[in-house]
Parts: sequence; structure tokens; C-alpha cells
Amino acid sequence: MATHRKVFRFRMRPTPAQEAALCRMAGARRWVWNWGLARWRAYYAETGKSIPLAQLKAELAALKKQPETAWLKEAHSQALQEALHDLHRAFGNFFEKRARYPRFKSKRRDPLRFRISQRVTVADGKVFIPKIGEVAIRQSMPVDLPTKSASFRRDGAGRWFVALNTSFEMPDLPLPPPEPALVMGLDLGLKDFVVFSDEGRDPIPPPKFYRKAQRKLRRAQKAVSRRQDGSNRKRKARAAVARIHARTADQRADFLHKLTTDLVRDHGGLCIEDLSLKGLVRTKLAKSFSDAACGEFRRQLEYKSLWNRKPLAVIGRFFPSTKTCNACGRINDALTLKDRHWVCACGAEHDRDLNAAKNIKDEGLRILAAGYAESQNARGQHVRPAKAG
Repeated sequence: MATHRKVFRFRMRPTPAQEAALCRMAGARRWVWNWGLARWRAYYAETGKSIPLAQLKAELAALKKQPETAWLKEAHSQALQEALHDLHRAFGNFFEKRARYPRFKSKRRDPLRFRISQRVTVADGKVFIPKIGEVAIRQSMPVDLPTKSASFRRDGAGRWFVALNTSFEMPDLPLPPPEPALVMGLDLGLKDFVVFSDEGRDPIPPPKFYRKAQRKLRRAQKAVSRRQDGSNRKRKARAAVARIHARTADQRADFLHKLTTDLVRDHGGLCIEDLSLKGLVRTKLAKSFSDAACGEFRRQLEYKSLWNRKPLAVIGRFFPSTKTCNACGRINDALTLKDRHWVCACGAEHDRDLNAAKNIKDEGLRILAAGYAESQNARGQHVRPAKAG
């Protein structure tokens, strides 16, 4: 059995008093992070060693008994301890050269957030938060799994969200070989967001949410630049910019979730190409590729295919899907980016993206068949009885 993680994310509808309590909890979490970081640096300057996490927790418990820091009792203890866990993990990432040295959290720049590992429950459109009570949420689906932890965060537009972390188990069994007729090849691009290997299905045009919002965003940002620093009007202008960004992100997420869910549900298997996204966002088309969110599209396809036990083949990025003729297999090295239609030496006429989608499907079927045969051989060797004598 394999354990998989699943997150339920809902928007919260707190009252003014509840929102103030959430802000205080997040502020206490930020204060504990800064205190722990300062204590860590001082301990290292004295001893040359890292302070143990257990000692930090003990000192935090002692702080609550002091009159000047007794206000920490108003925050839930788990939210404060999770801040120390995050700090310990940040130092571990730094020592293993996966991240930079931890920095102090700014009250202006650090988003309001905290995490509680226990006693957070959801029922009847409300989430129960210790020390705060029941807060109304927009519950779009039932939470049918036990909650391991809950993360609370306020975005730039002032909206509070709760993310419930859960886990479930699935049998770790090999997938059956898919039927070729039910497998779909997908070619991602900018002219068309998705082109299907099936000629009878129309391509999906790119939504271009950020491009469409640029005019409103430009006017809102201009209003921010004209406001006086520190004024209430500048704060409101910044909130207007954040709302435009939040709406664009929501539209993109809604589009991707609906599309990936339909693709996984309607097909027996999918084949996609491994794009070099880090390289693409360094080109002159960086804004368009970032707006398309191809990486998020692939991430959703991967976990939704896994949860629905549907095969997903990822083609290597150096596979010449566009230049290869799907009819004869000849590679056209003279093909350029502006050539949307081309004719092969064998006489076959190709649409650039449709031909690539067909080649991705053929290569994906070959990879899936090879993987299934290998898993069957491995299972056969595992269960084969030993010879007598």
C-alpha cells in the first residue's frame, strides 16, 4: 500500500472579530520565528553549535510565564511550536545547501499565516480553530478523510484560506495496459494551449488570463505610483492591484482544474511531453509561457492520473515530436518555428502541432507497453517458485 497526500482548500468567511484573532495568531507565529532565529544565532555565536529544537521549545514555554511575553498564551501552542519546526527545517535545508540562510520575517512583507497540527475539524460549512472557534467557509466538497494538519493563510487581496492536509492509501499495483484507442496524445503550445492527437477533436485555445487583465492591471499600478507613501489611499490602491492578481490566478486555476479533470476522466491514458520550463521562461516568450502555466497543468495531470489509476506517459524533451513525420518516420531537420504546416518527402502533409501530438501518442504507447512488460517480468520473477534440489 502506498500513502498519498491530499489537500482540501477552502476560502474562509471570518467575522471582524475572528479575522482580528487570526491576525493575532499569525503575528504570534511570526514573532516566535524571529525570536527563535535570534536565539539560534546567539547560541551559535556562544557555542559554535546549533541549538537543539527541544531546548527552543522549553525556552518558549518559559517565555509564556514571563509578564512581558504572557500575551503568547492567547495563541494556540501548536501554532507557535510549528513555527519552531519550520525554523529547524529551514536550517536543515541551509546546511544541506538546498536553500539560503533563514532570514527574519518582516511585518509588512511576510504574509499572515500559521499552521495547527491537531484539533482542526470541518463540518456543516464551518471550520473549528482552537482559540478562535467556528469560522464559516465556502465548502465546495466534503472532507471524507481524517485531517493531519491545517494551514491558514491570508493572500494579498485580504482573503483567508484554510488548507486541510490529509492522506490516504492506495494499492501499489501495476496498471493494466491501456487500449490504444482510449489513449490521447497532448501537445502543449502557445498558439493552441492543447492540441489532441485525435483529428476529430478541436484544439483548446489559450485562455491568456494575464494578457486580458493587463489593461486593468496597468491602470491600477499607475494609481499606486501616484499615491503618497504611507497614505490610506495608497494602501487601497495596492489592495486593488492584489485583487486583480488574485482574480487572474483564480481564473487560471479554475480553467486548469476543469480541463485536467475532464482529460483524466474521459480517456484511458494520456501522453505528454517533458518541456524544459526553466529554459522557456528565459526566452522572449516568457510572459506567455508563465501565463499558460504548463508546469501546473502537468502537475495536476500527474496526481489526478495516479488517483484515478490511469497511465500517464511523459515523453523525453529531446524526442523530435514536431520534426518527425508521423507517416514514414523521417525527421525534417530544416523545420523552423514559423513553419506551421509542412510537407514531408514522402508526400504527407502535416499540421505542425497535430503531427507532434500524434508522435507523442505513439511514443507514449511504446513507453507504456515497455513499462508494463517490465513490471510483469519483475512480478513473475518474484513469485516464481525455487527449483527443487
